Amino acid sequence: MQFLDLAKIKVRSGSGGNGAVSFRKEKFIEFGGPDGGNGGKGGDVIIRTQESLNTLIDFSYRRNFFAGNGKSGSGRQRHGSNGSDVILHVPIGTEILDESRSVLLFDLVTKDQQIILLQGGTGGFGNAHFKSSTNQAPRIANSGMAGKELTIYLRLKIFADVGLVGLPNSGKSTFLSAVSNAKPKSGDYPFTTLYPKLGLVNRDEFDFTIADIPGLIQGSSEGKGLGVRFLGHIERSSVLLQLIDGTSNDPLKDYEIINNELEIYGNGLSSKPRIVAVNKIDQIDSDMTEFLEGLATVIPYKLCPVSALMKTGLEQCLEYLVRTLLDEQCSNEEPHEEVSTIWTP
Repeated sequence: MQFLDLAKIKVRSGSGGNGAVSFRKEKFIEFGGPDGGNGGKGGDVIIRTQESLNTLIDFSYRRNFFAGNGKSGSGRQRHGSNGSDVILHVPIGTEILDESRSVLLFDLVTKDQQIILLQGGTGGFGNAHFKSSTNQAPRIANSGMAGKELTIYLRLKIFADVGLVGLPNSGKSTFLSAVSNAKPKSGDYPFTTLYPKLGLVNRDEFDFTIADIPGLIQGSSEGKGLGVRFLGHIERSSVLLQLIDGTSNDPLKDYEIINNELEIYGNGLSSKPRIVAVNKIDQIDSDMTEFLEGLATVIPYKLCPVSALMKTGLEQCLEYLVRTLLDEQCSNEEPHEEVSTIWTP
């Protein structure tokens, strides 16, 4: 399925139906009185999350969503029917932004979450509504309220326990394929990953997900390369796993490039718990212990030497990830509030 994480659409709620001006006209009844019905309510614009969806691709085929208008009332106090609602189904993790993309209107983060984005216009009153002791034959009725129109952006930020980051060609796709059920495209050239990939990992009866985003380059946080568009997908991650190419000419510089981009991007990315995996250790010619000790003096995170291609060191890396995720879950749990057993009036 093609992945799409940003869509611009136009939505409009339905207008209310008009009230009717009508009078009873039965035979032998000279003054029948008013019997104009009310207009129906316009349809709402509703947005609802759906667990089975993981892309906004449907909104590339249809961009206008208009609810139905309410029907007008008629004689014999017959009220107009309500307009039909329009319901937009979106993936969990979808943000709703205004047309400028600078204001967050809603953030839909739970299963089957539903919001009414625009309410339909109310229907107008028929003349029967205005009958009173002083006005037995009103000849007035209300018009229905007009619907509202809005242009919005839908932006998807996927949910994953672990966000996988690194420079292009650092081996992220190979790593994801080796430890999870995902089968992303991989190759010996940059930017083989063009959109986020999710993989499910099972470790000692503990399941967690890893999100692989396109490789970051220097200046990604300012719009360069492919990674900036997808940095938002790891905002919701609990832990970051940073991959460094151990065969790089300057692994430390590679680490610093990613670290700086995360800090510049902000939104708490640089402060998330992180594990750094040094990949491609099977191709390192120098002394491994000396190499890792050198990196450990300047990198303040746990280092895991791995080879995603040869599948070495992965078990220990996953063990650290599970331990870190469990620690995060415990720290995020609200403290239990003890209930006093002493009764007070």
